[in-house]
Amino acid sequence: MADMKKMYSTILGDHFPMEMKISFGDQTLVYRKRTWKLTQEDGSVEERGLRYGENPDQEAALYELVGGNLVLGDCEFIAPGNGLVSSIAAEDMLQVGKHPGKINLTDVDNGLNIIKYLAGKPAAVILKHNNPCGAAQADSLSEAYNRANRADRIAAFGGALVLNRACDKATAELISGNYLEVVCAPDFEEGVLDILKSRKNLRVIRISRIDRLQEFEKYRFVDFKSLIDGGIIVQQSAVNSIRSAADLKPAVATWKGKEYRVEREPTQREIDDMIFGWAVEHGVTSNSVIYVKDGCTVGIGTGEQDRVGVAEIAVHKAYIKYADILCFDRFGIPYADLVLAIEKGERDPADREAIDEQTRKDRAGLPGSVMISDAFFPFRDGADVGIRQGVSAILQAGGSMRDFETIEACNEADPQVAMKYTGQRSFKH
Repeated sequence: MADMKKMYSTILGDHFPMEMKISFGDQTLVYRKRTWKLTQEDGSVEERGLRYGENPDQEAALYELVGGNLVLGDCEFIAPGNGLVSSIAAEDMLQVGKHPGKINLTDVDNGLNIIKYLAGKPAAVILKHNNPCGAAQADSLSEAYNRANRADRIAAFGGALVLNRACDKATAELISGNYLEVVCAPDFEEGVLDILKSRKNLRVIRISRIDRLQEFEKYRFVDFKSLIDGGIIVQQSAVNSIRSAADLKPAVATWKGKEYRVEREPTQREIDDMIFGWAVEHGVTSNSVIYVKDGCTVGIGTGEQDRVGVAEIAVHKAYIKYADILCFDRFGIPYADLVLAIEKGERDPADREAIDEQTRKDRAGLPGSVMISDAFFPFRDGADVGIRQGVSAILQAGGSMRDFETIEACNEADPQVAMKYTGQRSFKH
């Protein structure tokens, strides 16, 4: 076990070349490996690449696009000079911590993938293993972070935080009270680093181009998937086309000559949550269903094989996280610690019963939330999961042969549930 602990903190090194070229017919993209010359505690300077890959025994390297401007058909892909994570310089690593590995940087990258659609207000996204744990918008950055963290305190432990505004002292004070592995922001106000550096293993990264992320909304990049036989699948990256109420489509379907239409239109608050939720959904592993309310995630279900199952998992997670935050607010300890203390006879079981009863009564904060599905509901059972929990609106791709069933589910609900279509699927694997 001691050896495993040492592996987690050891920089593996790599044998990947300093330059990589990929040719598409007569067009060539040129990539340069990113390394950083970092000053050590003893004053020496050491050049490092990534700490390691997904696991401590996997070598890894980060490459930045430095040459070539790929055009295929009508698509012009992102050009050199627009680096975000791949262009982080040594001076941008304001605190190295244990030195970043592959997962740290891919978490930050997916955080940027989400937050680029949330530029209008201060926003925070906390990620773990390339999925958001919590995401929120608010009138202040500290409120956005606090809401994102409270949406899932459990999963946020050891996560990566991406902010779309310069980190201020109020936000830094909240951050320092939790354990995160990475904090990334466009800048850090004076005095903030002194607060954050109380966490010695925290990696603090500045990406100045975050304040220009809106420019990246329509950029496409080449998305590679390597196969176990050495083959590669190549695709264009996805682009979120749902950016305003005008992009939403009416929930209408025809079945056996009869037209079905959702009777209630969404409120402005529900529309805002639809736009926010679809932006977050853009960075969630599929199949996925998420619930959002007032610009904050309530429950996030990721990577399941069936849609009704992931809708149920998102509800289940919402209940767990809600009970945990109630327990933390009331007793200052996680819900799991409360359960353990009761099992040991150290606390009154009535403490847990009160938390559980409040969670059931509040239905984990799900009533009034908006249910977001990254693809259509093949049957109404998926939508029914959210409707039973009190969601007030649904956003989904539409296009199922049985869309009429889901429309009926919304119209039959009491109170009725609004629904809109995106006309766009948002799968991410």
